[in-house]
Amino acid sequence: CSIARCSLNHERVEYCFLCREYPCEKYAGIEVLDSFIVHRNQKKDLEKMKRIGREAYQTELHEKMNILDLLLSEYNDGRRKSFYCLAVNLLELHDLKSVMEDIESEVRSNQLTVGGKAKIAVRILEAMAGRRNIHLKLHKKKEKEAGTED
Repeated sequence: CSIARCSLNHERVEYCFLCREYPCEKYAGIEVLDSFIVHRNQKKDLEKMKRIGREAYQTELHEKMNILDLLLSEYNDGRRKSFYCLAVNLLELHDLKSVMEDIESEVRSNQLTVGGKAKIAVRILEAMAGRRNIHLKLHKKKEKEAGTED
């Protein structure tokens, strides 16, 4: 892992923002392209942890994980896992809480299949993301640009 190697070379810091050299060249343009995970909020999330503290940040992450668990157990028609992971990663916790209230309110009043619930959840998540100017798709290199990188 390049981050672990970097930590070993820089006083074994636990988080990059604790390093004297942060932000370094590793963070230049990191938010432009994603791999199989989202990189867009990486710097923002480190700054947030630095600002609110590790414990508060981890509490927020646990709340987001609980929301993701609920989305996957109640609103996943078998095709939404990546979408829900992306939405939970990119949206702020207060927005996710609001979205979940809206989803649960709309679903509660109807007898719906899991597929029907998923459509509602996706629509409401996409609407919130749109209001925040967040695109719920990974920004990957196109095949022609990717080349033969390892």
